Amino acid sequence: MKLLRAQTAGFCMGVDLALKKLTSLLADPGEAASPGSPILTFGPIIHNPQVLEEYAARGVRVVNDPVDIPPGATVVIRAHGIPEHVRQAIKARQAIIVDATCPKVKKAQTLIASQARHGKALLLFGEVDHPEVKGLLSYATAGACVFGSMDELEELELTPGPAYFLAAQTTQDEQEFLRIRDHLKASLDADLTVLSTICNATMNRQQEAMDLAARVDFMVVVGGRESGNTRRLAQVARAAGTDCIHVETADELTTDMVAGKRTIGLTAGASTPKTIIDRVQKVLESF
Repeated sequence: MKLLRAQTAGFCMGVDLALKKLTSLLADPGEAASPGSPILTFGPIIHNPQVLEEYAARGVRVVNDPVDIPPGATVVIRAHGIPEHVRQAIKARQAIIVDATCPKVKKAQTLIASQARHGKALLLFGEVDHPEVKGLLSYATAGACVFGSMDELEELELTPGPAYFLAAQTTQDEQEFLRIRDHLKASLDADLTVLSTICNATMNRQQEAMDLAARVDFMVVVGGRESGNTRRLAQVARAAGTDCIHVETADELTTDMVAGKRTIGLTAGASTPKTIIDRVQKVLESF
């Protein structure tokens, strides 16, 4: 059995920066934290349960509501970002904020806010319950609609007249976004403003997953089940017509899964540590 591993598998720049900020804070709180004050993250800093367990063992607690933040605590903003009103509520708790929002997400927030200031309503291609999407929507002050697929978009009652603009969650499927763009330009407004908010790392990973899927009998995608970008890598592989499984760790693998497979492709989401990917590769190669 031959195994091919994607070069892009594992941490992206935004995840790496966020974890480095938190790790550095734990090693040397410095001026960012008051002596003895707790270090918290607002929401899971990334979508990987194994990483979260490691930080929890080091005393980092996750909070999801500003009222749970004690005065003087240091609060690290998750890589996915947070809604602006939540940021203000955290400030009101007299907390020290360390912003670990991914720069790509931060750019999307800025671009959306700029369009909203011109009175345009946002059409957002994304997962309505995803924390990044909730944050992006807070900057769409002139109104917004969220949809997760072309089918959901077509169910919206959009009429020509209001000024709309289109954007996407940074980890969405680029090919589907382009189809949505073309559909809206044809049906709504040929001059529709389209923001390029899907990050390059996401596009590169999806393209490599697609290319890899075309060369193998079977794909293994590694990463947290709450990770949207990881789930989409599995979707991309399956859309290429290749059997695929999504696992969080090597413990989920069995010999039956790869029985009769000659070539296996391995990739991983942007929040998956290299140690977990390495372990999955080692187990697959042992079958």
